[in-house]
Amino acid sequence: MKKTLTWTVMLFSSVVAFNASAADKIEAGKAAAEKYNCFTCHGKDYNTPIDPSYPKLAGQHKDYLEHALIAYKRGGNGPNGRANAIMGAQVKPLSNQDVQNIAAYLHSLPGPLVLRK
Repeated sequence: MKKTLTWTVMLFSSVVAFNASAADKIEAGKAAAEKYNCFTCHGKDYNTPIDPSYPKLAGQHKDYLEHALIAYKRGGNGPNGRANAIMGAQVKPLSNQDVQNIAAYLHSLPGPLVLRK
């Protein structure tokens, strides 16, 4: 019984720490997205870009957003890179932590992404 209680407390503590960490990443991502003016092109809600060819970022998968930002950092000449003069310049000053935080923030926003089972 004592072991079960100990494991339960440890598991609960891990979940609380994970949720706090996720919330911290989202807040840091919001600050970074504002600092680097992502809304200028992608819209204040990240669902209304100024040009229809620009992606709607809100609600996108976190892994996809991280991959896309890293690919823009690599540029068109690198492996798995993306060539885009505007995004290349925008992501250049981002640290890996900034990329993860921004992706977490954008993923947390409500968006038009629909998944079908």
